[in-house]
Amino acid sequence: MRATSSFIPHPFVMKVGFLYSRIRKEEKLLISEFQERGVDLDLIDVRHCHFNLADREPWTKYDVIMERCVSHTRALAALQILEVWDVPTVNTAHVAQVCGDKLATSAALFHHDVPSPEVRVAFTEEAGLAAIEEMGYPVVLKPATGSWGRLLSKVNDREAAESLLEHKATLGSVHHGIFYIQEYVDKKEGSDIRTFVVDDVTICGILRKSPHWITNTARGGEASVCEITDQIDAMSRAAAKAVGGGIVAVDLMETQDGKMVVNEVNYTMEFRNSILPTGVNIPGKMVDYVLKVGSGS
Repeated sequence: MRATSSFIPHPFVMKVGFLYSRIRKEEKLLISEFQERGVDLDLIDVRHCHFNLADREPWTKYDVIMERCVSHTRALAALQILEVWDVPTVNTAHVAQVCGDKLATSAALFHHDVPSPEVRVAFTEEAGLAAIEEMGYPVVLKPATGSWGRLLSKVNDREAAESLLEHKATLGSVHHGIFYIQEYVDKKEGSDIRTFVVDDVTICGILRKSPHWITNTARGGEASVCEITDQIDAMSRAAAKAVGGGIVAVDLMETQDGKMVVNEVNYTMEFRNSILPTGVNIPGKMVDYVLKVGSGS
């Protein structure tokens, strides 16, 4: 059964801009939700629009803009411009900046005392190797930016560490400019948890399980419903608050000894594989929040 909306309609028709770069299943679901509410919706393909910094007028007609770009770089640039123009956005430029950078996310989590895996950062191969050996094997090497579990490496020994650090240094792209080294967490039952937090409410969560150590559903991980315990709720909301709130997905891991840590926080997240197992109308909850922001309430 379809969940009903908790949003109370306003006496005026809201003007919403929907900024995207590709229409995936998630975007189709969100567009359908907006249309069912009678919202005046403009679909804005970021690949075909431009911003004149001296002319904010074309964008001030929107009560709110929802950002759903696949590209983090484009999303962040657009949100930063819209913020300067005082155009309300979901999510904000701050949330995009923090969530789009794993180092910034980790720093925010540590600053707000949200339990998370140990992280070391280095800028040369020699310093990276020293950090890894000080932490102890295995560790996980991640690009500071990226999603869908891409370019992650589990490093089990010194030989692998030396090889991977050399490769990353030689590649030298933005994904490999610094060495982000994270503690490897031996997850309980080989699964982790993804929760969805909207407007400081943990609306639902899934367990992601895979025989591989990377459990992303985009990489074949299987999703099932996760009971939102008081601990999961508190940690999810704390993580969301640490990065600036709004609409985010929080990835949590439980260690073999029962300790819970926050691994990452994601914005512009995918949710298609989480609706059926949870029974929650995730796009409906997201649209509720966007309309709330647009109404100024």
